[in-house]
Amino acid sequence: MEVLLIVTLLVISIILIVKGGDYFVDAASWIAEVSGIPKLIVGATIVSLATTLPEMLVSVFAATEGKVDISVGNAVGSVTANIGLIMSISIIFIPSVIKRKDYLMKFILMILAAAIIVVCGFFGEVNIYLSIVLLAAFVVFIFENVRSALKTKKEESTTNAEEETKIKPTGKVIVTNIIKFVLGVAGIVGGAQLLVDNASALARLMHVSERIIGITIVAVGTSLPELVTTVTAIVKKQSSLSVGNILGANILDLTLIMPLASIISGKSLPISSSSAMIDLPAALVLVLVATIPTIITGKFKRWQGILLMVLYVIYLVLSCSGIFA
Repeated sequence: MEVLLIVTLLVISIILIVKGGDYFVDAASWIAEVSGIPKLIVGATIVSLATTLPEMLVSVFAATEGKVDISVGNAVGSVTANIGLIMSISIIFIPSVIKRKDYLMKFILMILAAAIIVVCGFFGEVNIYLSIVLLAAFVVFIFENVRSALKTKKEESTTNAEEETKIKPTGKVIVTNIIKFVLGVAGIVGGAQLLVDNASALARLMHVSERIIGITIVAVGTSLPELVTTVTAIVKKQSSLSVGNILGANILDLTLIMPLASIISGKSLPISSSSAMIDLPAALVLVLVATIPTIITGKFKRWQGILLMVLYVIYLVLSCSGIFA
């Protein structure tokens, strides 16, 4: 009965996070636009950050409460789930050709960030120095997003003279978006706290480590928005939408979440030997399989998607088997 209650609360927490995230992204984007910030900048920065807020808060709350395995497991597990599960599904269903120049910097940043995380595992912690390096990579990512958006806008302006009209909101629209913003923040914060508490309780009740719960239930739960985006992209046959979303989410997960969790908790974020031995290297391997062949060929191929999914399943089996406990 207790297990059923905890699982129910976990489901509720994930629903709160996902729905709260939707409301928050919509309201934050609207507020930015009515403040005079161009839409392309909103998309390149504010939306990217807003979609990572659930994972960020879950890891920060877990770190401040001393549940570091959930914190690290969520951050790294979100990356492995994004690539090994969600991105693999996208590539299997819609293999695609890409423009290397559009993806190269994102690939480099993701590989660099994953490699730095492995180094963190070698030292057994995410310390202030490595946090600064990761945050620097985050700044480069945001700068590259803005630069790319401005370049796209310039190219479009040569063929389309349509100007972006400034929003003149009505009272009803203002109230609606304020309510959305408040509900969004409340949903994400409340859901994140509920998720951390019940994930920890489930781990104790089932006599498994918080790390296992972190890399599975918590990580997949906080990655549901990316899964929804991927399914939508598959239905609409827009693979670039899905892959671009996942790449951006992974870079933010790797460069922002653990450094912030460390800084806000006021101390270095410890990394367990199990995470250092399997979770962090697994994330790097998946990143390399997802990027290196594509850099060489300029294509996401179906075999890549199949291999990514197989590697992800092997990783989960090894993690849950207790071999690296």
